[in-house]
Amino acid sequence: MNRGIWYRLWQLVLVVALLSGTPTAAQDNARRILVLTADGPLTPAMAEYLSRSIQAAEVQGAEALIFEMNTPGGTLDLMNRMVQDIRSSTVPVVVYVSPPGAMAGSAGALITLAGHASAMAPETTIGAASPVGPEGEDLGQTMQAKQKEIMKATVRSLAEHRGQPAIDLAQQMIESAQAVSASEALQAGVIDFIASDRNDLLTKLDGFTVSTQAGERVLHTQGAVTQELKISLIERLLSVLTNPNIVFLLIAVGVQAILIEISSPGGWIAGFIGVVCLALASYGLGVLPVNWFGIIFLLTAFVLFILDIKAPTHGALTVAGVASLIVGALVLFNSPNVPSFQRVSVPLVVFSSTFTGAVFFTILLFALRAQRTPIRMGQEVLAGKTGTVSTELNPRGIIQLGGEQWTAEAENETLPVAIGERVKVIRVDGLHLWVRRASRS
Repeated sequence: MNRGIWYRLWQLVLVVALLSGTPTAAQDNARRILVLTADGPLTPAMAEYLSRSIQAAEVQGAEALIFEMNTPGGTLDLMNRMVQDIRSSTVPVVVYVSPPGAMAGSAGALITLAGHASAMAPETTIGAASPVGPEGEDLGQTMQAKQKEIMKATVRSLAEHRGQPAIDLAQQMIESAQAVSASEALQAGVIDFIASDRNDLLTKLDGFTVSTQAGERVLHTQGAVTQELKISLIERLLSVLTNPNIVFLLIAVGVQAILIEISSPGGWIAGFIGVVCLALASYGLGVLPVNWFGIIFLLTAFVLFILDIKAPTHGALTVAGVASLIVGALVLFNSPNVPSFQRVSVPLVVFSSTFTGAVFFTILLFALRAQRTPIRMGQEVLAGKTGTVSTELNPRGIIQLGGEQWTAEAENETLPVAIGERVKVIRVDGLHLWVRRASRS
């Protein structure tokens, strides 16, 4: 009986092991495709995200890495860094402009060309890759010609395996800022596929031959397991810090916190918050295409706020500071040549600046009111108070005053002053009180 029970238990364990082990082995041996998604202007965080994803794909021996991208563009330095990372990858990198309505604008067009395979979703666009300055301004004629020639040489290198029509279109994207639809890009050979979604892309990639640093490779994507690589917390934070609206809010909060610390010194929390906010904002200012002339107006606003603390009349300098803060933010972020996607919201600037001025003025009023309030504690408030003699004043003794006993001395009085008589404090000398009978003025 015992042998039969143990035999059945052994069979049950064996079946469970087989059922649980087979899928695991199949999953471990399955072809893996990693996916990363980037949405927005090119930023250092996005470039780091791509670099980390390529390294992860190489370590895991992935079949391919799909780079789903929607970007209006970015700086040439970041573009060159991302193109170099893609071209040096031993794992095929598939650049997929997605979802419908997305774009691969400006620098994004060259990143798309850099992919070992490239695809676009329906209703997407690519192109408009003419170079501009680091602050979005038009380049001078000589500098623009140099930049265009360098970029056209780059796209000729990236598109040479796609045929002359692809090279011609890619050069027109740079020379005349031409932009085309997904179907036009496919017809010219700039991309390899139009895929409605990720599953459609995997179907079309199956059997496609790509050329990487490790040589030619035939992709086997049908039935592959996809794994999304999420952006890390640090990369997400750095990405947020390059949003012009966030940068302006950090500046506004930082300035307000510093002003609170200055107007009501003694604490450290407000000052600490202000320093941290301004430090974080400085990172975004170093990445965004800003007009540094706007900093002058921001500093002017800060000075006006501080001067209002010392001014005999209050309010006018605060209003001027709010106006200077608004002008400074708009000059800093919204200069005419800055791309629209990197501009700060005007309503946000007006509201935040006005709110900053209102909060500062309110705090200033409370501080002034506190300074003008009569002292209600300490020895200074004893003068004029009335107490009762506890021990005879002849001329010195003890009086009961406000629940406390004080050493007192009668001044210009007929002595002695008897116990129980009422006396009035006429002046205070340290812990010693000078008093007179309360009936006298």
